[in-house]
Amino acid sequence: MRIAIDMDEVLADPISKFIKLYNRDYGIPIDTIIDPGNEIYHHVPEHINHKWFDYINERGFFRDLPVIEGSIDALKKLQEKHEVYIVSAAIEFPKSLEDKIDWLGEHFPFISWKNIVFCGDKIIKADVLIDDRIKNFSGFDGRKLLFSSPHNMLVTDYERVDTWQQVLEKLL
Repeated sequence: MRIAIDMDEVLADPISKFIKLYNRDYGIPIDTIIDPGNEIYHHVPEHINHKWFDYINERGFFRDLPVIEGSIDALKKLQEKHEVYIVSAAIEFPKSLEDKIDWLGEHFPFISWKNIVFCGDKIIKADVLIDDRIKNFSGFDGRKLLFSSPHNMLVTDYERVDTWQQVLEKLL
């Protein structure tokens, strides 16, 4: 079975980095518990809610993101039985490409460079796609696993996974 896995909010945690940067730059306490269905920028004053876009376009933003709990061990286990690909819409943020490849090399060195796909639209051929954004399921014919993130908590039309342990239970 071929499994395609998104990076941001599935393997890497950009939300905690956004919170850290807002606190650093503005001294604004931001809830770490984000209301279901909302994005991080919904939790900051309107006059600076565009700042997330500046952060995400800075070289280095993606390089030191925290790893989502359980993802490293889960990918090792999945890779023992399946073809595992990392699929990221990184082309949207060109300065992220080097950061993301370096981040993957540090945290997931067992994933070959041949199994990393940086793209715009995720028009991929796989049996399973694990992603936090439902827009990436459009046109995908395989099994869709929606990885829980605050912005998608109101979505009910997809098979949901909250943790990497749940992914393993479904796919092994």
